[in-house]
Parts: sequence; C-alpha cells; structure tokens
Amino acid sequence: MAAKIKKGDRVVVLTGKDKGRTGNVLRVLPTENRVVVEGVNMVQRHTRPSQADPQGGIKNKEASLHLSNVAVADANGKASRVGFRDEDGKKVRFAKTTGDVI
Repeated sequence: MAAKIKKGDRVVVLTGKDKGRTGNVLRVLPTENRVVVEGVNMVQRHTRPSQADPQGGIKNKEASLHLSNVAVADANGKASRVGFRDEDGKKVRFAKTTGDVI
C-alpha cells in the first residue's frame, strides 16, 4: 500500500500533549506505524559519555508518534486526509480538504 505520510511532509498533531502543533516529518517507521516529527514530542535522554559525545549529559530529542495521531497539513495549515488519483498517468497524493496535490 502506498504511504499516505512521507518524509518531508508538513503534518499536524491531532492528539496528545502536542495537539495542534505542526512540523516536518524527519523519519517514517513503516513497520511500527510511527513517525518522528521535527520539534514535536520532545523527550529527555540521559546519555553516558562516549568517544562521539565526550560530554554526555541530558539531551533533548524527538520521540516517535503513532501515524493515527498525525495528519497531513493542507495549504491552509489545517489537518487533511490524503487521497490518491492519477494525473498524466502518474499516481499522486492530494489533500482531501482542498484537492491540491501534495
């Protein structure tokens, strides 16, 4: 099945502590049905010093969100469902609210 949400898409968070916030998708984890969104669902990780990071300490990073908790943002910045259609023999994604190609 084709992916409705891809890396680089602008998405809106629908539920949770970051409800209403928008951000770009940094990574998609299709086997786990999860996405990582830039600047959303921030968590703190306590890291031990290593050669790559000799300082160590408490680092902030994005945790993943379930796909059902995010929706693609349309041209107006509102949450939209994604549909598929053929344009010039090519399968494209479009926002159901505005009809614009994503």
